[in-house]
Amino acid sequence: MGVSHLSNRAGQRARKWSRRGILGVLGAVPAAALLTGCGSSPVASDATSTAGAGDGGGASARRATAKKATITVTPAAGTRKADFTSRVEVTATGGALASVEVTGNDGSALPGSYNEARTKWTSAKNPYSGTKYTVTARAEGDTEETVAAFTTKSPGETFVGYFTPEAGSTSGVGMPVSINFTHAVTDRTAVQKAITVTAEPAVEVVGHWFSDTRLDFRPETYWAAGTKITLSLRLKDVEGSDGVYGVESKDVIFHIGREQISTVDLATKQMVVKRGGRTFATYPVTGGDSGHTTWSGIMVISERFKQTRMESSTVGLGDEYDIPDVPHAQRLTTSGTFVHGNYWASTAVFGHQNTSHGCVGLHDAKGANDSSVPGYEFYESSMLGDVVIVRNSGERTVDPANGLNGWNLSWPEWRAGSAL
Repeated sequence: MGVSHLSNRAGQRARKWSRRGILGVLGAVPAAALLTGCGSSPVASDATSTAGAGDGGGASARRATAKKATITVTPAAGTRKADFTSRVEVTATGGALASVEVTGNDGSALPGSYNEARTKWTSAKNPYSGTKYTVTARAEGDTEETVAAFTTKSPGETFVGYFTPEAGSTSGVGMPVSINFTHAVTDRTAVQKAITVTAEPAVEVVGHWFSDTRLDFRPETYWAAGTKITLSLRLKDVEGSDGVYGVESKDVIFHIGREQISTVDLATKQMVVKRGGRTFATYPVTGGDSGHTTWSGIMVISERFKQTRMESSTVGLGDEYDIPDVPHAQRLTTSGTFVHGNYWASTAVFGHQNTSHGCVGLHDAKGANDSSVPGYEFYESSMLGDVVIVRNSGERTVDPANGLNGWNLSWPEWRAGSAL
């Protein structure tokens, strides 16, 4: 009876409340209380159920209050002259990154990685200069992508490296990979790191700086016959000196042909040509006379001319000679030493006297078309990169930088010239 009496009185009081009064009481409950009570308070459950149109309340409340992550790109979208010496960064505030893609206007992709929380993405390398990049990023739980574009500025001053041998060429076993830069390099370490030379079959290849504009690469001993050499230049945007940047990014392939090594003995006035370690030919020669001795040491053929003009004034010898059609000339030094054909000297000179101004001469014929003479034969059997060794000339060893003649340095001496 007691329970029934209390229930009736409660019902009577409840009927006295108007609908407006109920809404007024509910409206006085702070919004924060309604939201924080979701799922635990009967009052809050009723309120959110009304707003959620029958979805159970909780999912609708989360959707209503969820905030999208803010994605920021550095360099900022729309930048026209962005710095190309800094990495690209993408950050998410209030969420995590689901994906980031950075592509250049040349179709290349800029790789990168996320931090542990995936709130930040950083490019693995700097962007290239003078390139438009598009960044496409999306936050976790968000179906919309953020797209931002920026363009990097172009460098004010640039340099390139001209290399020897030529791309796709086949050379002798003595041919180094030689690079001459158009601007003096002060940061040799940065530039050398951007250049690699690899060989198949594999062998250690080391760079050696002869000057601030020349870097050569070679193995400890001559290349093996048949070697494939790949030069990888990654100089684009490498700062070689203050404010001066490289522009090249490419791979170049060379090949090494058969092994030919010729030894000139100016005591006997003979040149022995060996192929693969076996004697291929022997020729009588003439070398520099006592007043114009021939450099001794290991030299590499760096240029070849069926005919060329030789003028004494170009090598500091005044007007002693000017021969317009020297046959079968092959350069051994930058300073002017050649092994070449000689049609103006008596045949009795070759093999018996040293009468030249420093070059190594072989008997030849005017016009460079007589295939029966030694000058013609040796020229036809030779190629760029072949090794010519001069002994007993009465002269000191040639400067390794005078031509492609770095083989005159020992391996420890060669390695000492590396910036790495």
